[in-house]
Amino acid sequence: MKALVLGARGAVGRVVVAELRRRGHEVTPAGRTAPPDGVAVDLTRPEDDAARRALARAVEGHDVLVNAAGVESTVVAAAGAPVLVDISATSSYLAALREAAPAAATVVLGAGLAPGLSTVLVAALDVRPDDEIDVGVLLGTAERHGDAAVQWTADLVGAPVHAPPEGGRVRNLRDRRRLTGPDGRTRTYLRADFPDHVLVGERLGVAIRSHLTLSSRAATVALGLAARTGAGGLLRHSPHIGSAAWQVVAVNRRTGQALGASGTGQSHATGVLTVLAAERAVARPALGPVTMADLVDRTEALDRLVPGSAPQHR
Repeated sequence: MKALVLGARGAVGRVVVAELRRRGHEVTPAGRTAPPDGVAVDLTRPEDDAARRALARAVEGHDVLVNAAGVESTVVAAAGAPVLVDISATSSYLAALREAAPAAATVVLGAGLAPGLSTVLVAALDVRPDDEIDVGVLLGTAERHGDAAVQWTADLVGAPVHAPPEGGRVRNLRDRRRLTGPDGRTRTYLRADFPDHVLVGERLGVAIRSHLTLSSRAATVALGLAARTGAGGLLRHSPHIGSAAWQVVAVNRRTGQALGASGTGQSHATGVLTVLAAERAVARPALGPVTMADLVDRTEALDRLVPGSAPQHR
């Protein structure tokens, strides 16, 4: 498999490049300035015709385009790649990318922890129409996340959830819910616009609400205060306290069934799962827009994260 990786120098992009090469694939790294062994592709102005042409030229001869650049533009769907894997977690963008996805390509909408692993866990639950599902995502505050991940969190402050399943206007990081993670600890989570309600909620006929907490309780409290005061810009300067642990859990409110997974290093987990998505997508061309749950099951995803691991559940 030959892959073109946008954002190859970023926190996730570096992992994607290393994991692809470790698994024997050929990689062309790409960035705003050309990496030593790669090409220059600058999508900071996606409306620029020269940038679009540069991307189309770079895609030629590759089996898959991985967008780990943090640039959310549907121009990546028109670049001509037979397979596109986009790691974005923005609901509105992934909804637009789904509409722009060429029928002749396979476009993976979100590959990582949420969406990605969260999508796989939701799809593995036993559900019936009108069930309500809670997705809880714990992210490590000790990890130095990439600029795109920090900006994504900051952008939640003051913003509404995109197309919430209950309708109306729902503000990010305002509503609270107590959820128990795979480690058995119950924490306070804040409502956050991870996109599984857009990607699979309607398809399954269930209402999915996603929530975010941080490995540092003090950081979670600060995040909630930022949402109430509009001080999202301060998140860029928050200290790296707590741990680098991550957790994802999906819970059916009706039955109490919960499926979860945990690990250390969000960027590493996202990169490893992105490569898994790319490998499976290349083997299944011309599917149109798909999610991780269309390509892999829970056991396969967990085994890639921790080889030989057994599915975690309660």
